[in-house]
Amino acid sequence: MSAPSTSPATVAGATARASFAWALGALFFFYAFVQRVAPSVMVSEFMRDFAVGGAVVGHMAAFYLYAYAGLQIPLGLMFDRLGPRRLMAGAALVCALGGWLFAGADALWEAYLGRMLVGVGAAASWVGVLTVTAQWFPPARFALFGGLAQMMGMAGAVFGQAPLAEAVRQFGWRPTLATIAVAAVALALGLFIAVRDRPPAAARRHSIGADLAAVTRNPQTWLAAAFGLAMTGPMLAFGGLWAVPFLGRAYGLDRPAAAAATSLLFIGWGIGAPFMGWLSDRIGLRRPPMIAGAACAAATLAAIVYIPDLPMTVLGGLMLVHGIAASAMIVLFASVREHNRPAASGMAMGFANTAVVGSGAIFQPLIGALLDVGWDGTLVEGARVYASGGYRWAFAVLLAATTLGIAAAWAQRETYCRPVA
Repeated sequence: MSAPSTSPATVAGATARASFAWALGALFFFYAFVQRVAPSVMVSEFMRDFAVGGAVVGHMAAFYLYAYAGLQIPLGLMFDRLGPRRLMAGAALVCALGGWLFAGADALWEAYLGRMLVGVGAAASWVGVLTVTAQWFPPARFALFGGLAQMMGMAGAVFGQAPLAEAVRQFGWRPTLATIAVAAVALALGLFIAVRDRPPAAARRHSIGADLAAVTRNPQTWLAAAFGLAMTGPMLAFGGLWAVPFLGRAYGLDRPAAAAATSLLFIGWGIGAPFMGWLSDRIGLRRPPMIAGAACAAATLAAIVYIPDLPMTVLGGLMLVHGIAASAMIVLFASVREHNRPAASGMAMGFANTAVVGSGAIFQPLIGALLDVGWDGTLVEGARVYASGGYRWAFAVLLAATTLGIAAAWAQRETYCRPVA
């Protein structure tokens, strides 16, 4: 009996549906990044309204990342077995609930809980869009589509800087965050309508225990995770929280101007991620973009932090180049997927993403604590003000992380994927 034929119209329809589902998943990642970086333009308001210092603000922002990072492996398992449709739609609703709670928080515990719930929901965004990509698009395009999704995330990060800072200035941080929370409800509806769980011919899975053991025993998984932590730490901790107050102190910029300068780092990530994914797919290699990106990211970060009084054009250029270089992080997801069996791809990517997002959970509060150690007692309108030298001392941990990234990329074994024609 001959196999049923598939008409060109059917193939085109399936491709269009897959592309629309991928686009909604990428939009969810855009939303998750808006929420991820939003505290960076509200640091002074948080210190004033909750009467806290840098360490507490760092922990408050990082509660999103604690939840996000802690759920990556369980979500990888769930995406492998249940598919992305209900998981992503439900997760967007959790984002809405958490954002609404945070916007109305009067007590610190309410802010922590709201921020954590936002992280719980957003945790499904990245692994979700990667799952859609893996299920519906050819392996030779995985790094490219992953890079395009990362570009959408960086667009969210840019939106969460200068535009969000202006909204906070005009309307206050509570109404602004409440509005963003309501937008997640519409996103949840779109995801439920557009996303499908898997193609009909999807393969059956191994046991959970076997998948987890295979992923965690693979040293290449750990190297990819270390590389992701090193490349993303500066973006999440520096760009995502502490760059705006640092630039205000070191360069005398007001908050919208500092946020605009910080946006160049995210714009660089947005430009670089699809390019790095395309380049890696094109040459059929993973290590060269990772090694070169890590080395350039370390050099540009050192210049941004430790060379004082840079002209604004030079500072902006360094921010942009750092983002482009660090976006080589995107290649690790193709690498870790290729180093693990297909049935455990969701878990492997979730494991690596635990380290990627966990970098922010580590470095955001760590830098805040280091700033508090060096604080000289200065307050402006109830908010702590840190010296520029204190920021530079605290940011040394980020430079150490990027050095780790170079070593991890160098130690990674090449997978030699088939180059894209």
